[in-house]
Order: sequence, then C-alpha cells, then structure tokens
Amino acid sequence: MRKSPVVVFAVVAAVATACSGGSSTETTTAASSSGTAPSSESGAPAATSAAQKPCGADYLGTFSQREKLAQLLTVGITGADDATNVVTTEQVGGIFVGSWTDPGLLDRAQLDAVKALAKAPLMVTIDEEGGRVSRASAVIGEAPSARVVAQTQTPEQHYQNTLTRSKALKDLGITVDFAPDTDVSAQPDNSVIGDRSYSDDPQVVTEYADAYIRASNEVGLGSVIKHFPGHGSGSGDSHTGAVRTPPFDELKTKDLIPFRDLVNSGAAVMVGHLDVPGLTEPDTPASISPAVMSLLRQGTGYGAAPFNGPIFTDDLGGMAAITDRMTIAEAVEAALVAGADNALWITTDAVPQVLDRLELSVSSGKLPADRVDASVLRMARYKGVALGC
Repeated sequence: MRKSPVVVFAVVAAVATACSGGSSTETTTAASSSGTAPSSESGAPAATSAAQKPCGADYLGTFSQREKLAQLLTVGITGADDATNVVTTEQVGGIFVGSWTDPGLLDRAQLDAVKALAKAPLMVTIDEEGGRVSRASAVIGEAPSARVVAQTQTPEQHYQNTLTRSKALKDLGITVDFAPDTDVSAQPDNSVIGDRSYSDDPQVVTEYADAYIRASNEVGLGSVIKHFPGHGSGSGDSHTGAVRTPPFDELKTKDLIPFRDLVNSGAAVMVGHLDVPGLTEPDTPASISPAVMSLLRQGTGYGAAPFNGPIFTDDLGGMAAITDRMTIAEAVEAALVAGADNALWITTDAVPQVLDRLELSVSSGKLPADRVDASVLRMARYKGVALGC
C-alpha cells in the first residue's frame, strides 16, 4: 500500500541535507573499492564515510534537549490563545482539537497562525471517526459510524467517502486524524467501542480500515490505528476505570489481526490503557508497558512485521485507567520510558511540569537520550520532514 507522509509547512532548510556528511560520491567509491582511505595531494588522509553525520543530526541540532522532549507531546487545547501559548513557550510537537475546543479554531487561517509559531512542523490532531466520535461534523458534515459503514457501504465506497472527508480536514489545517478504530467488537452500539468498530470479524475490520488509511494517505492526512493491542473485547471503559482484555493468546486469534495486517499501511499506532493477561505487567496498562511497546516494535509475538512508525498513547490525562494510578507527569514519563514516541493528553496546564520531569529523567539515564532522538526523528518522518536519509 502506498505510504504518503503528512503534508506540513516548510521547516528549516538544513533538514533536507541532514545526511550529506560532506563526503562526495567519488570519495566513498574509491575508498570502498581499494580497501584503503584515499589521500589528498599533501598526503593527509581524506575524509571518508566514517566521518559522516548520523542520520537526522542537523535536524536534531535545531532543538535544545527540552525542545526535543516537547516534540514528543501532543496536548489538548481550548482555543487559539491556549494553542498559541503552549507552542510559543514550550514548542510542543502537537496540539489536539477536542470536543471542548473552541470550534472557531477549525479555520485554516487560525491554525496556520499557530503553526507559524513552531520551529518544526506542528501536528494538529483530531478525533474524527464519524458516528458519535466526530469533532468536525459541524464544519465538514456528518458521517455514519464505522459499524454502519460496514453494513451499508462497500470498501471502495468507504474509500471514496473518506477521500472527501480527509481532504476537507486537511483543508481546515488538520494534519493527523486519530482514526480509524481497528478494534474488533460485537459490543452494543453505545458501549465504549461498540459501533466505533467496523465489525466483530477481523477480516472485515481490516478491509474497511485499509480503505480509510489509503484514502488518508492519498491526500496527505496522517492516520492512526487504535487501540493496540485491542479494546473490542475489554471488560470496561478506560475513561472510567481499569480495563481488562481477554488473555494475550486469545487476542492473537482475533483482536490483533487487523493490527498485524495493517502495521505497514503508513498509519501510526495508538496504544490503549488495557490490562492484558499474559502480556502486561501487573497494574501496568498497555500504554505504559515496555512489553507491549516491544511487541509492536518487533512484531514476532503476534506474527506481524516490525513496526518503526510512531507509537502514540491514548489520552493520559483524562482517563481513569491511568489517572487513578499516577499523575500526568508520571504517566508521560512512564509511557516514553516504555517506548512510546508521543504522549497525548487533553490539557496544557501541566506541560512545564511534565517537561521538567522528563529533563530529569534524561539526565539520570532513566529515559535514554538516544531513544528521545530516535522518537523525534520518527515523528519528523511522520510529519513529512525530509531528513535526506
């Protein structure tokens, strides 16, 4: 399937040549063919490929350590003033338009003004699944729930309809849609997943979610499959408390199939706040579990290819499955230490405290600096930054 990066505004010019390293093609070729480093006329060894800068070094060099960490945060905003403040003061990597956000912000001019304050491309994210999870319906029109879509449309029709809606979101200035929901569920329509799921048949879920992702890719809107490793058979609602899924071995036979089949679709992955017997550690939901992040990265534990795209957490600040257990600063640290690339929550108030804690985590070695760099580069590629390598 074709992968199309999220379209964003221009970033620093140095990014495009981040991996040039200053060595010419001729020098590299000569060194490799002769087995010895070439010499200049003066007899001094010439620079070889060993002296090249690491991939993305120039891009990473545009940030302070605190700004790198801020690139791994996506926070909910109340409106233009809130967005302007958090981008200007902390250079967060993303903002989230929620049901509480001033609807006037869904305007290209307002969002472009906020983006212009960011030193790197700013993600503008939204939950626009259709059905009851719709944040832009007043602007781009309503769409049926995923379950109704699968019952009334062919995958090709869903692809065409999603093309129209994805383009409309992009025209507003949205860059990432936290959709489609790839949970497999037979729950009643109004339950936590319910009609947000295309079907209780994993093959149907895969087919329709694939149509959604291809359409998003086509217009350059980022998509995100969720809620890994599968919320559709969970015991409850993570908004109100802990959720326990069936054992991991059972998830592999059903809930994990769409994630396995779509892992290389170009979509990012959102990890849910799910306790998974046989996979997660006691009292450690998937969103902050190293075992879950490792499963997704490696793929071998559920028959998937390795995943090297961005891993988002579900909301860490407004869901009791997390907030009953820890503070937002603790949760963000735990998620990034576990291996997530981007921590999501729904307010801006705690951003300074979160970054203070993350800086201490890096300086102590708890959160490795090289892992932070890897996540910053992963997010950059997802945003469409040309790293040159």
